Amino acid sequence: MRVVCRSNLTVVACVTLALVAASCGESSPGTARSSGGTIVVAATGEPDFLFPPLSSNVPARQVTELIYDRLADIGPKLNVIGDSGFKPVLAQSWQWAADSLSIAFHLNPKARWHDGVPVRAADVVYTHSLYTSPSLGDPMTDDLRNIDSVTARDSLTAVFWFHTRTADEFYTAADLMLIVPRHVFAKMKEDSLRESAARAKPVGSGRFRFVSWTPGISVEISADTSNYRGKPSIDRVIWTVAPEYAGALTKLKGGEADVFDALHAESADEIASNPKLRVVSLPGMDYAFLDFNLRNAQQTGPHPLFGNRELRRALTMALDRAAMVRNVFDTLAVVPVGPTISALPTTSKALRQIPYDTARASRTLDSLGWSGRAADGTRTREGKELAFTMIVPTSSSGRSRMAVLIQSQLRKIGVRADIEMMESQAFLARQSERKFDAALGAWNVTANPSAIREVWTSRAAKPGGRNYGAYISAPFDAALDSAASARTAGAAMRFYTRAYQTIIDDAPAVWLYEPKTVIGIHRRIRTSGLVPGAWWADLADWWIPPSERIPRDNARSAR
Repeated sequence: MRVVCRSNLTVVACVTLALVAASCGESSPGTARSSGGTIVVAATGEPDFLFPPLSSNVPARQVTELIYDRLADIGPKLNVIGDSGFKPVLAQSWQWAADSLSIAFHLNPKARWHDGVPVRAADVVYTHSLYTSPSLGDPMTDDLRNIDSVTARDSLTAVFWFHTRTADEFYTAADLMLIVPRHVFAKMKEDSLRESAARAKPVGSGRFRFVSWTPGISVEISADTSNYRGKPSIDRVIWTVAPEYAGALTKLKGGEADVFDALHAESADEIASNPKLRVVSLPGMDYAFLDFNLRNAQQTGPHPLFGNRELRRALTMALDRAAMVRNVFDTLAVVPVGPTISALPTTSKALRQIPYDTARASRTLDSLGWSGRAADGTRTREGKELAFTMIVPTSSSGRSRMAVLIQSQLRKIGVRADIEMMESQAFLARQSERKFDAALGAWNVTANPSAIREVWTSRAAKPGGRNYGAYISAPFDAALDSAASARTAGAAMRFYTRAYQTIIDDAPAVWLYEPKTVIGIHRRIRTSGLVPGAWWADLADWWIPPSERIPRDNARSAR
């Protein structure tokens, strides 16, 4: 994960107070606001594609989401139930059918592609065909499966038709796809579109235009000065690539970059004490967990240990998650409530957790017959030790440190947990092959809580699915299905709460930590709003006071 700890916590605690204040958008009272300037973002990776149906990594999202537009934007509250809180973008308005099985999006007639061609409903129809094209193999196809078809009622009205009524149908239509220009990409043969689009210059309708991409060096975009949604307050945005963390951090500290969005905890101390820089903390979109494999090595029956629900609950009781999170992250992570994140409005604060109670955990293990002791103190039953192996990726310092703490705490109740470290690819292979006792995994969560069905349901437990621990629960599945088809936010919340409570009580995993996104930003940059999971969403409204601009702010890109 992106956050590690250090032993000196005094400064971190002080930083935390600054993080809360810096999390909000700000502008200095009385400061004249004018457009201009350049923002340089330090990045440790670069885009895979700048063609939205194929873009999948974070650097690609940052660039494409500023060049291209959605029909509507989810907004900072991350609500996917109905259309409450969504902000119009390409669609200036929309109309639901009486049966909620179709939505007509009325496009803004002023919207233009960056080459001057008007944006039309045919572009929306074409975009949907690309995102669901088997030849492109887009990873989002499954998320769009409830959309039956998209049609153009007229040149400015695109109608989405759905198979069934679901709580998130507006979100899937309006927010998941970045609309691309049909007149640019339809000229390319679909069977070679992956290669052709990778070479094509991006032409969007967003508030920034594509300027250049030098692989391994930088990506640059510039303000679309005649954009239908208004000229950005920033002239240019440049992503400068530094493959290693230390290089990106050096660029931020040295003034070569204005933003770095992956600060480690020990770096946050230093950045916060720098008079030219500040630190911003946002709720994270990831959670890490100790995943128990509920099936045996042959996948023919229950795991000899973790097939037992009460044993899993006992191990959960033996772990002081709050103390472990403080030890590894101090205040830059929180204890998750389950297979979700706190930023989602469907995550209830009233969910009951399995309590930390080592005495009760020990009594449970005794009652299950694990009352004998080996020479090293490990519990035994009928000559077999209560021992298992945890696989851990070397790429995650947070999970590596957490594994050591888990091992230490379980040892106190007579459970031996061995640690097997491995490279990321080997770790992922072991997960997908289901060849592990327990694995320290992590998931990135989208704004749509129904995405949990792709990770923890019975369907996802089948070969090829991502429910690697093979947790299967009919009540859990049923509650999620009800949540996905709920008609109101209140009903969806009730069903998600029921589902989360079911899986928490069954303990197929121990939910370990939810790291925050920690960003370093130059103080001359005035941020206008930071959204969890997409801090760059409103970057067009960030600004730099004229008196605080530096020489590169006055350098204009070639158009």
